[in-house]
Amino acid sequence: MANIKDIALKCGLSVSTVSKALNSYSDISKETRQRVLETAEQFGYFPNSNARALKTNRTHNLGVLFVDDAQSGLTHDYFAAVLDSFKVEAEKHGYDITFINHNINIGNRPMTFLEHCRYRNFDGVCIACIDFQKPEVIELVSSSIPVVTIDHVFNNHTSINSANVRGMHELVQYIYDMGHRRIAYVHGERSAVTEQRLTSFCKSLMDLGIETPQEYLARAAYHDTAATRHSVRQLLSLPNRPTCIVMPDDYAALGGIEAIEAAGLRIPEDISIAGYDGISLSQVIKPRLTTLKQDTKMLGREAARRLIGQIENPLTTITENVTVMGQLIEGQSVGRVDPSIE
Repeated sequence: MANIKDIALKCGLSVSTVSKALNSYSDISKETRQRVLETAEQFGYFPNSNARALKTNRTHNLGVLFVDDAQSGLTHDYFAAVLDSFKVEAEKHGYDITFINHNINIGNRPMTFLEHCRYRNFDGVCIACIDFQKPEVIELVSSSIPVVTIDHVFNNHTSINSANVRGMHELVQYIYDMGHRRIAYVHGERSAVTEQRLTSFCKSLMDLGIETPQEYLARAAYHDTAATRHSVRQLLSLPNRPTCIVMPDDYAALGGIEAIEAAGLRIPEDISIAGYDGISLSQVIKPRLTTLKQDTKMLGREAARRLIGQIENPLTTITENVTVMGQLIEGQSVGRVDPSIE
């Protein structure tokens, strides 16, 4: 089997230069790197990952912490799209990804998240979906391992955040412009994202001269159709029921639709609804859902880029909170009403 010395001899380069080219060092030109890679392929040479780790002090393996309380795993459309984009970008830079879990034990107890990261020797970690206030998560974030979070801000750490305040404002403004004044919101469980959206919802209505009744604010876990169905039933039973209901997310909206149809009401003729996330499913159901589409590709891509930047250029990478804009999709589920007769 060919070794690195054979490649160096064939290319007329030093062993050190060939090693750097194979390990994507920035001080090697693209032309030289390409020549080395082509020669390595001709020789059937594959670098040993363990040997590479010893030389570069990096494993080229990124950890992903994703714990979905809704138990939907990677069928969760929003996070699946974000993580797929993260994976694609990481692979472009030569990194693999591994999910962090509790399935490995130390003695009679499962490893903590930090212990798993050290066990796998991750170069860095992306935290995408979890209770960020768990002591175990804070322990990981407080360690020396480079960390990037999605939709949560920790001091002195880079975060990639969807523009939740602006997104909810745009959604409320559109519903208002369609004539609605009695607007309810089934918000998700307590989190930084929920707080941003809920505050933006109430403030946007207040700025439009509308006070939100407490009974118009209901709660259901994200991605939970059963809980959303229950909350929508309660809203529909109010003496002065809302003319439009904003759901926690597009998938949970399916539960709301069930409750509305069970009550013998039509969307949007009798009542309007809106979702959040802009998943593909939202545009194939009838009527097409009015929603705020989050830019999942940009969220995942930026998370990977910023994390790899911290790993490869720690002295020149600036910690920052990156905001990614969304896009309103008008759909067909918010009907026009006459505000004078609401």
